[in-house]
Amino acid sequence: MPARLPPLNPLRAFEATARRGSVSAAARELNVTHGAISHQIRALELSVNTPLFERGGKRLKLTPQGALLLPAVTRAFDDIAAATAAMTRPATSGELTITCVPALLSLWLIPRLHLFTEQYPDVRLTLTASNDTANLFDPRVDLAILYGDGNWGDVWTRLWSRLSLFPVVSPALVASRPLRSIRDLSDHTLLHGDDGREWSTWLAAADAADVQRGRRHFMSDARLSTEAALHGQGVALGDTITAGSLIARGELIAPFDLSVPANDAFYVACRSENRAAPIVKVFIDWLFAALEADPLPEPQASGRTVLRTRHGKMSAGHGASAAAPSEKRSKPPISRRKTRPDPAAPKTRTSR
Repeated sequence: MPARLPPLNPLRAFEATARRGSVSAAARELNVTHGAISHQIRALELSVNTPLFERGGKRLKLTPQGALLLPAVTRAFDDIAAATAAMTRPATSGELTITCVPALLSLWLIPRLHLFTEQYPDVRLTLTASNDTANLFDPRVDLAILYGDGNWGDVWTRLWSRLSLFPVVSPALVASRPLRSIRDLSDHTLLHGDDGREWSTWLAAADAADVQRGRRHFMSDARLSTEAALHGQGVALGDTITAGSLIARGELIAPFDLSVPANDAFYVACRSENRAAPIVKVFIDWLFAALEADPLPEPQASGRTVLRTRHGKMSAGHGASAAAPSEKRSKPPISRRKTRPDPAAPKTRTSR
């Protein structure tokens, strides 16, 4: 049964009827009877001592006096709606402290931060690059964006985005030291943003777990390994969230048409008592809206390096430049071979 509306008033009946061009349509909109609308319009016409509608046709037409009154009535109702929304809108001013995965903060959030500050100019942000789950229990931290499995105890958690991993390299490095096949990786420095698990997973998926590995550098997180790749220091593993814009701008290329799902994902999390805070809620809502409204770029390219697997499948074409792999494309089967951390790697936790 429809919810009961506040008592109908003549101006609301007039405005709805003028907009709909029909007493019956206005009655349906306002959830009242045809007779109630007619009665209120007659009452308004009596109060202003002039007819507001020309009657006789199938569709009601405003008289000159009705056409004069309608814009003022419409503006009045719009002003009332705006004032009511302002009264019920959550507070959007104050300080908000956020910790965020380093690569996501530098390569995705910071470039879009102006979109939030333009919408909420009275919110003062404190941003810290960190993937430490201990931040969830720090009373100084309002919200955390983490890379992991999402199982962090008695806190509010929501999946923000899954991601896939694939090699990325600077065009200048490929020009001087080509990557014509997977075996050419042995001539390049592999840049690790974790303890070696991610590269082991990707190489296993490419049926190249036994490829000879040359020099390796281990870094605390994917932001540093990606920056090293930008400077031509080697080949890093990028992901579909943080590397997309760099590839679209031509600062990095993806030389192989193969991506593997990351073991973990990006999550938004906070203590349960923080979730209800209006300033936290508006940032969370904006964060999800920004991801939906700004789809990841997928630049076109002339071709990609062929990857053959023992299953007989291969990617299409090869060339010096490449596009970001798309999760919608078919991928070569991922090896069932269990991957282990590189024994030469430092014992650090996985961190994008």
